[in-house]
Amino acid sequence: MATKRQRRFEELQDKKKKKSTRVFYFSLIMGGIAVLLIIFFVMIFNMIFPPVDVDAAKKKEKRLVTVYFSDAQERFLKPEKRYVFVTDEAAHQVKEITKTLLDGSKTKLVNTFPAGVSVKDVKVDEETALISFSKNLTRLHPGGSTAEMATIYSLTNSVTENVAGVKKVKILIEGKELSSIKGHISTKKAFDPDRELFAPSKEEKS
Repeated sequence: MATKRQRRFEELQDKKKKKSTRVFYFSLIMGGIAVLLIIFFVMIFNMIFPPVDVDAAKKKEKRLVTVYFSDAQERFLKPEKRYVFVTDEAAHQVKEITKTLLDGSKTKLVNTFPAGVSVKDVKVDEETALISFSKNLTRLHPGGSTAEMATIYSLTNSVTENVAGVKKVKILIEGKELSSIKGHISTKKAFDPDRELFAPSKEEKS
């Protein structure tokens, strides 16, 4: 039979256990409330101050550029003014200008790239822009020396005229060198701009 001292000791132990249990559950409840409050305030913060799109943040300014498409006879290149978003990075500028060419003319000039072509990658190595296209460039291109020349020099003249420091353009397919777009003009080398392909002005014609 337990003595009074033993019973008192057991009662104290029970009280301590019950107190510890209450403290544990209280801490657990308060911790849960704290977590819910943190989540709530984070959601409110994100609603008021939405996360910044890193890629969008890199686009610092909208710039007016001159890109070149072909005339109806595919003899000359004719300018078209367009606005593009660019950063200070030369490769990004080259890519945006190239994409503008791929989007096609907005003033009813003749497009120099077939529909369905995309830019895979762009690198700038010293003074040369290396532009890699999808395989559709060679698959869908109509071919012919005049059409190939229009494609090559609309790209080269558009890029070199608008991107400081870039003086040549090399065309790649899926990151690899190709011999030609459709068998008429070698694309193994990088191209310099050719201003002689620009359509003569009215003054020059007269």
